[in-house]
Amino acid sequence: MPRLEPVPPLPDEIETALDAAGRLDDRAIDLAGTALLLAALDRPGISLGKYRGHLDDLVAAVRDSGATTAIEVAGALQRVFGDRFGYDGDRLTYDDPQNANLIRVIDRRKGLPVALGVLYAHAARGAGFALDGLAFPGHFLMRLDVRGERLILDPFNGGRVLDIMELRRLAKQLMGPDQELTPALTDTVGNRAILLRLQNNLKSRAQTDGNVERVGQLTRSMLRLAPDDAALWLDYGKAQHGLGRLGAAAKALENCIEHSLDGFETIEAQRLLEQWRRSLN
Repeated sequence: MPRLEPVPPLPDEIETALDAAGRLDDRAIDLAGTALLLAALDRPGISLGKYRGHLDDLVAAVRDSGATTAIEVAGALQRVFGDRFGYDGDRLTYDDPQNANLIRVIDRRKGLPVALGVLYAHAARGAGFALDGLAFPGHFLMRLDVRGERLILDPFNGGRVLDIMELRRLAKQLMGPDQELTPALTDTVGNRAILLRLQNNLKSRAQTDGNVERVGQLTRSMLRLAPDDAALWLDYGKAQHGLGRLGAAAKALENCIEHSLDGFETIEAQRLLEQWRRSLN
């Protein structure tokens, strides 16, 4: 039975929980649970009980499959997500913001590669198998590791297993004909990076639409998970300045400078601060 909550979480409760997640070591972050909290920011008044219950159902279905080898686990994921629960990538309305909101992904049984990947990871890990996201740009892929046997899965396309030649073709398709399949493309990424990638889909769409208020909201949600990310502080400062919130903008750029590691963000933040100060004179 789904675990029903008496009342939906309040926005400040969600933000407090996200702040707490941002202080955790990466492996301690509850990937799907945190993605639900991010989704709840955009779906006020929604109880998360039935969605957490659905996450439990996914885990139980993979565990009950009896899979023990990598290819068996891959097959179990394909059957659980495709046959039993009807999940698939949304090819017709790919850019629909609902595809990056885990609540709506569960409701609609379709979404972006990274959103589906969050569900795949939760189901596999809960059943005792290692499934991690890859740094592969442009299309979220995952690596299943079972007792040293590794497979690359595509959650957007029914959990299909990709071989090396298919990975090479995909790299060239997404990054140009001269792109080779380098080790960096198949490096694994952590839970925090996956969640930021999920939110960045929404943020990019808001930037394209020129919705500065929305960009600021999404960047703030990302900063709750990654409070030391200088690039995010830089973006947040720009958004706040665009909204006329000059004090918040300056504070954000000061945070950017404090957390910058490579110097680029420091130079850009200092340039903007000086530019803004001159404009006030």
